[in-house]
Amino acid sequence: MKKALIMIFILGLFLQTGCTRQVRYSENEIQSYSAENQEHIRKGEISLGMNYEQVRYAWGNPDSQKVLEPYEGKAREEWIYSKLGVFQTKILLFYGGKLLYIK
Repeated sequence: MKKALIMIFILGLFLQTGCTRQVRYSENEIQSYSAENQEHIRKGEISLGMNYEQVRYAWGNPDSQKVLEPYEGKAREEWIYSKLGVFQTKILLFYGGKLLYIK
């Protein structure tokens, strides 16, 4: 019974992470970005200062997003990615269209 539960858990992890990486962009779409941001996107990584589109290219659409009250006249949004892996949730805060904070 214990072995069956372990196998089910491992199978669930495999299905959740998948065996291939989904490409969310074409090289033409990211060619205008800095070489550093292009490399982050290709690796599925994000970094502070990225805009909404760059983060979507790197990580895909968030699981949820919330438009927050503007601060000092600049738009703020919170994006939540809860399906990045087992027990891993990331909260991103955008300020003025740029990624300001990753928690």
